[in-house]
Amino acid sequence: MGRTARAFWVRSPGAGEIRRMDLPDPGPDEVLVRSLHSGISRGTETLVFGGGVPPNQYGVMRAPFQEGDFPGPLKYGYLNVGVVEEGPQSLVGRTVFTLYPHQTHFVVPASAVAVVPEGVPASRAILAGTVETAVNALWDAAPLIGDRVTVVGAGMVGCTVARLVSQVPGARVQLVDVDPDRAEVAARLGVDFTLPQDAADDRDLVFHTSASEAGLVRSLELLHPEGEVVELSWYGDRQVILPLGEDFHSHRLAVRASQVGMISPARRSRYDHSERLALALRLLTDSTFDALLSGQSHFEELPEVLPALAAGRLNALCHRIDYDPT
Repeated sequence: MGRTARAFWVRSPGAGEIRRMDLPDPGPDEVLVRSLHSGISRGTETLVFGGGVPPNQYGVMRAPFQEGDFPGPLKYGYLNVGVVEEGPQSLVGRTVFTLYPHQTHFVVPASAVAVVPEGVPASRAILAGTVETAVNALWDAAPLIGDRVTVVGAGMVGCTVARLVSQVPGARVQLVDVDPDRAEVAARLGVDFTLPQDAADDRDLVFHTSASEAGLVRSLELLHPEGEVVELSWYGDRQVILPLGEDFHSHRLAVRASQVGMISPARRSRYDHSERLALALRLLTDSTFDALLSGQSHFEELPEVLPALAAGRLNALCHRIDYDPT
């Protein structure tokens, strides 16, 4: 009998299932990885799960190792940490991060895995893709010493951005969310927290991550003249209306998109994707990021977990999926 694995598939929008997959034997430049943990990128994955990717974005939104096509059936995900069981001797037994969907075992090119550094637990390493997104956003925004910075939206990406930008000397960082329970996470991250109506204004820079029209409008309202909103949200097929007839024009405000699919122009000549991912993994030696690991389930529960996340019945920041140890 050949090798097999189990994988989570979106059967159709709003419905998922576990499927058995045949695995090839790894070639000379490939590795066989056994999954330890995977993470659910809540905003993007619930959008994909619900069939919210517009047709003109099908190509852009493909995950690196996606199988199937939008809106389904498809296998989607990109936060996986596992152990190399077969492959080049230098990698066998190493814990690695891979941009792979939720699956018990898989075979990929050796170049597709990134070794998790010593000092970074496997459970925390699933945040590498999120930290990589935040790194790219800070390269795009280039915050300066002493800046007043607000992050609107205390999800995975927003919390990660807030933690990284708080390390800029003299930066005054405020995390904003409609959920008052996010105040506890903000305290663990070492940043101020407030509700949208109480947010401080006159900000030099605002990162928007809430994926809501109201959040983006509020972000613009908080800016100092000639300030900038860095937009990290993905809206899928939803339309957004902004008040560009108010202070936007007279105050010379700016909205800039930041997306992890391409290296920021500010660092494109120095970093490639593998080097940026390695940087993100090194940053995860900071145990503060454990504050984002706020829910966990077993792999076999995924067909029930994703609908619950999409419907708001589960309120985790990063919901971790655990796999059998052998």
